[in-house]
Amino acid sequence: MFIKKSIELEGRTLSVETGKMAKQADGAVLVRYGDTMVLVTVVGAPEEDTTRDWFPLSVEYREKTYSAGRIPGGFFKREGRPSEKEILSSRLIDRPIRPLFEDDYNSETQIIANVLSMDRENDADVIAGFGASAALMVSDIPFLGPIATVRVGKIDGAFVINPTISQLKEAELELVVAGSEESIMMVEGEAEEVSEETLLEAIEHAHGAIRKLIDLQKELAAEVNKAKRDVPAKILPEGLEDKVNAFGLAGTKEAVRIQEKTARGKALKAVKDEVIEKLAEEYPESEKQIGAILHDIEKKIVRAMIIDENLRLDGRGPKDIREITCETNLLPRAHGSALFTRGQTQALGVVTLGSKSDEQFIDAIEGESKKAYMLHYNFPPFCTGEAKMMRGTSRREIGHGNLAERALKPVLPANGDFPYTIRIVSEVLESNGSSSMATVCAGSMSLMDAGVPTKSAVAGIAMGLIKEGDKIAVLSDILGDEDHLGDMDFKVAGTEKGITAVQMDIKIDGISSEIMAQAMAQAKEGRKHIMGKMAEAIDSAKSEMSEFAPRIIEIKIPVSKIGAVIGPGGKTIRGIIEEGGPDLDINIDDEGRVLISSPNMQAADFARNYIQSLIAEPEMGKAYKGTVKRVKDFGCFVEFMPGKEGMVHISELEIGRTNKVEDVVKEGDVLDLIVTKIGNDGKIGLSRKAFLLKQKKETESGNEEKSA
Repeated sequence: MFIKKSIELEGRTLSVETGKMAKQADGAVLVRYGDTMVLVTVVGAPEEDTTRDWFPLSVEYREKTYSAGRIPGGFFKREGRPSEKEILSSRLIDRPIRPLFEDDYNSETQIIANVLSMDRENDADVIAGFGASAALMVSDIPFLGPIATVRVGKIDGAFVINPTISQLKEAELELVVAGSEESIMMVEGEAEEVSEETLLEAIEHAHGAIRKLIDLQKELAAEVNKAKRDVPAKILPEGLEDKVNAFGLAGTKEAVRIQEKTARGKALKAVKDEVIEKLAEEYPESEKQIGAILHDIEKKIVRAMIIDENLRLDGRGPKDIREITCETNLLPRAHGSALFTRGQTQALGVVTLGSKSDEQFIDAIEGESKKAYMLHYNFPPFCTGEAKMMRGTSRREIGHGNLAERALKPVLPANGDFPYTIRIVSEVLESNGSSSMATVCAGSMSLMDAGVPTKSAVAGIAMGLIKEGDKIAVLSDILGDEDHLGDMDFKVAGTEKGITAVQMDIKIDGISSEIMAQAMAQAKEGRKHIMGKMAEAIDSAKSEMSEFAPRIIEIKIPVSKIGAVIGPGGKTIRGIIEEGGPDLDINIDDEGRVLISSPNMQAADFARNYIQSLIAEPEMGKAYKGTVKRVKDFGCFVEFMPGKEGMVHISELEIGRTNKVEDVVKEGDVLDLIVTKIGNDGKIGLSRKAFLLKQKKETESGNEEKSA
């Protein structure tokens, strides 16, 4: 049965249809906004996966290059592994949907969003988020939705829902917001140091559009009217829960009050091992069930401690921040480095400065672009005391790195003011909560240590939430276990002036704007405290860059001279680079802006002088040295400036008569010459005779002065 629904959103039609494509999937919808179209499918395995104690949900967002009328680059000419944008978009879809499946549902479930058409103005990621919820709503999978996802931007002082890609270039705030009819489920985005009040207004504005999209899904699902599959409740063996409580409650209560993470983990494991051993004969092969019951006991105890006693796992109160230490200039050969330690979370930030040729080239369906600023986040297994296989960059690493990258971007020098490519690498050396926000702090300090003229310092903090009925506790600087056992992970980064990036995920049905406002106010206090600690180590950018950083010289040349500097097939510029050395780099843009980069200042000066000589114009009556390039019967051609030749007529070679040119010069000779003619056609006349006469006159004049 084919069904189609549509709605007007910001002057464009958003439509969703089902029943035409991918009919063997459990749920499939085609969403269109403008000329951007996304096919979203969902399939849940018919049998429950009993081998796992976690929900096996996977989300894949894929952008097909044909959607924008392009053929993929590279040798194979087909789409390869997912790009960073595709991974980030997959995470945007996954995070608000994951908490909304029935607890007992454990079948392997896969959501795939394929971008089939892209108009290069309406981004497909939020459309795919809406489509994922719609596909689940028309399927038989037990989903506790619907939800919807929108993007909100603040442009020229007004909030705009789903701004176009071109509009976003002018936005001072960009957020992706997902929510249900009643509350917000996820927030992620960046801003130009906006206030907490502005951020809340943007979220509220987005929620209004979300409600409209939810109504559209309800209409669609009601017309499809597909029954949800039965999910049998997980039944524990009779008496097991009571006996686990009897044997494990006291030990768990004692273990969770151990404030050190490793010792607490060992104590909890000892309780678990003891309970399993005691119940092994009566309840064989029940280790997973016993572990799950003990986890629930631990969760209840920890949450009660926080709500009733204002006591957290490490002994802090709700607003307390762990001890912070900061250091800079740790790595002698790096261009900038900083170590940020907060409790048991530690990030090493390292800055490398490069030339324009080090920019990242991005080939996306929206078009090709270059990126002069990057932040890469590494989360090795040793940072949590584990030994695991390292299989390349994880989705989590890409997501956390992107958040930190956006947090620091607003304070970087404006494009053109600092002609370097900037790469920050964050090595997470220890992790016990909010390593992405530690990355923001380490990255900010390492930029200043590298001499990058940032506008101000940026700090980040992760906020948590415990909500039990009407009782709530908002936690500053959460631990890893508080994230795991709590209801919210709300990361806020910013300067003293305002917020630069946010990311919020929740594990409950949603939170109110009042709770978000409290969390943001508490986060502002925390950021101020952290920035004070950072300022003790470094409070502004160094005036001098590292001696190992490349030096960049910028000069401007006339657009008409670009060809002369590049030369035929790039011959001239390649020659300059070869003569200047392997570390020399030269880039010229279409407006004649030349960036010369080299760690060796002599090489950079050589290139600048050479280029300036290439664009210089010859002057009448001025003396030059030139090299004979070609000899003819009537004279010779001499290169007297880089790339410029003039002719010396046979009559201008000597003071006296010259019978044959070869009697005076041959190819390769270096001559002293004077420019005697500059024609309208650009032809240059040179004279060796004029130079010799001038030299003779100066000599005779000098002799007369000596005689006198």
